[in-house]
Amino acid sequence: MYALVKEEVVIESSNTSSLIFSSAGIGLRALHYREILTTLPKVGWFEVHSENYFGAGGQPLYFLEQIRNHYPISLHGVGLSLGSTDILNLPHLKKLKNLIQRIEPGLVSEHLCWGSIGGRNLNDLLPLPYTEEALSNIVSHIQQTQDFLGRRILIENVSSYLQFKHSNIPEWEFLKEVSERSGCGILLDINNIYVNSINHQFDAMRFIDAIPLAAVEEIHLAGFDSNGNCLIDTHGTPVSKEVWALYEYALASFGGKPTLIEWDTDIPPLATLLREANKAQLRLEQFNVVAA
Repeated sequence: MYALVKEEVVIESSNTSSLIFSSAGIGLRALHYREILTTLPKVGWFEVHSENYFGAGGQPLYFLEQIRNHYPISLHGVGLSLGSTDILNLPHLKKLKNLIQRIEPGLVSEHLCWGSIGGRNLNDLLPLPYTEEALSNIVSHIQQTQDFLGRRILIENVSSYLQFKHSNIPEWEFLKEVSERSGCGILLDINNIYVNSINHQFDAMRFIDAIPLAAVEEIHLAGFDSNGNCLIDTHGTPVSKEVWALYEYALASFGGKPTLIEWDTDIPPLATLLREANKAQLRLEQFNVVAA
């Protein structure tokens, strides 16, 4: 099992360290490949969806390797379906391990969810019933994944629009138990906490207060849309003022953590993403001044 205390290990690639410091990053999108390599913008790191780079070659992997020469990279998976009752997808894990060895990412993450059944992929991040049975199942899958990859991974809390009647563990306690029992770290998505707190009517600060400080290694921020009384995690708008306020509360609780601006739909110009990242960076720097 992997210990909760993170070791400060720096893996050296040919040009730059893989270590992701307490700084703001953005998602790497194909639309911005050439502009990034031409301008080398001031940003801490980039995150990519792992599955987009599983090929043996081609332009996506070429540009990822070129950008990796200048910036640390985080690999963020969406397809392992760790909460499914299916056995783990070994071909998927092998491709992920090959990508890790090739890119030397600073962080590797997946989701607290399921998305496949009977070998059929549903192409969504579906919420789990928060029960002891589901907890034991996903903990086992995370441990198997970490053993196969030879490294600790991070698990992200997801947004949801329904709850299972037979859930008997609060979401925040479930996430805490997943981390403590499996030894994985936590990728804390502040936007998802806020969205769920409105959709399911709980105190977002209570969620943050329940999470162990040592487990949190990365934070996500994103935008949402609303449909009546339901908030939809779209990743297609700027971060809301409510989520910024919750982020500041999280910084006071966990300290400065690598923070990503997620923007996956209606992707704006690179300059817009950099401005959003700078808002997070300024908050990280202000926190560091206060903490010092």
